[in-house]
Amino acid sequence: MIQMKKSNYFLVSYLFLLAVISCSKEESNNEIVIPEIPEDPPTAVDCPDTTFNFAILPPSDEEINLSNYSLAWEDDFDYPDSQLEENWTSQNGPSGHIDCGRYRENAKVVDGVLELQGRKENRGGQEWTCGNIWTKQKFGYGYYEARYKYAGATGTNNSFWLFGSPDPNDPNKIFCELDINEGWYPNRINTNVRHHIKGKGSSSDTYRSEDGLSYAYGHTFEDGVKTNKIRFSSKNGFHFHVREFRIYEQNENCYPTDVLSNTIDNSIDGLNNLARGSDVSIEVSGFLNDDADRFPLTNLADGTINSSWVSQLNGEKWIEFTWPTEQEIGHIQFVNGWLNNGVWNQTITDYKIEALVNDEWVELGSFDLVEDKGIDYSENFHVYGMEWTEDEIKYYFNNKLLKTYKNTECFEELTIFLSLAIFDVAGEVTDAIDGTSMKIDWVRYYEPL
Repeated sequence: MIQMKKSNYFLVSYLFLLAVISCSKEESNNEIVIPEIPEDPPTAVDCPDTTFNFAILPPSDEEINLSNYSLAWEDDFDYPDSQLEENWTSQNGPSGHIDCGRYRENAKVVDGVLELQGRKENRGGQEWTCGNIWTKQKFGYGYYEARYKYAGATGTNNSFWLFGSPDPNDPNKIFCELDINEGWYPNRINTNVRHHIKGKGSSSDTYRSEDGLSYAYGHTFEDGVKTNKIRFSSKNGFHFHVREFRIYEQNENCYPTDVLSNTIDNSIDGLNNLARGSDVSIEVSGFLNDDADRFPLTNLADGTINSSWVSQLNGEKWIEFTWPTEQEIGHIQFVNGWLNNGVWNQTITDYKIEALVNDEWVELGSFDLVEDKGIDYSENFHVYGMEWTEDEIKYYFNNKLLKTYKNTECFEELTIFLSLAIFDVAGEVTDAIDGTSMKIDWVRYYEPL
């Protein structure tokens, strides 16, 4: 038996159809239009918007209710600088745990505002000086609040806090530290409940708020980008984690947004993550504490967000992906920060993604917290508060609840502190600190009715 190829079968059928139509035309003398063989039209894919960032939102809209409190004490610093000592004490000496000594000359009342100033000057064996003060009286349960601005540079710790003191008759007695805010430029809020014994911290619980930031960003390029090199860079003042960096080849079936999935590369047909290709070369600017074994660059594209590359602290941070041949890129996304009890920490404040095109770097996407969103806590005053009761400790930002802790140890009166510190825990220490100051408009204490 002779088998006809499928293509020949369609050709013969089509010629037969023409012959039939020709005969019919001669008999009817009517104009006949020869039909075309229909083709199945391509199915349009409706892709979701995959240029994104997932904003880190405040945990609550609950506001402080002061109806059960009355204002018992306040200082609005509306007096000459010489009167500061009437209610406050200064350290006036070097510090062993931070990079600046603290002196009365660095705590200045200027036009109704207390400035805790950071200066680059050698004094007391340290390269920096800064200011702090604490109240001469102690306070108990109630609501505390202060309105202030951060010093406008990384490496500064802008603190409003309460602190106890050890009992000389009972060295094993626990005393408390309640950090209403240890603020880091430009927008980080750090609240803590710490318990101390024998002058050392015995336990601690920290919550961080990062207004306007995101744990993941994505950029889609409709026409594709042809390049063999992608560069990510950031001037972020802290070290940071990049948990996964994905570079997808252009794909007609769209790109994924389930950024925290460890199976994301298999979630859509046709996906090809070029960052995980066998021919890609990855270089980075450095590693936290130069520990390449603990935070290897291979963690950048190993298919899981459970590991991360961690940048160095100082200088510009960058990542470069290079391929031996040109690639066509349709989408880039990355996950950054680290997750603790459901809260993302130390997410980056800026970045830029570029492609090398015709031997020139071309920007593909960027973000800057200060420039794009205007979020800079050194530019505007904000109010930081704490409600302290026998059962709970609640921290507030601009009168809205941030975090609630159970009170397990803090039952005795404490002293109010206002402090500027300089150290690299709060970010890179640079000459940009010189001349900046933490500026306090007022501080208040409300006692229960």
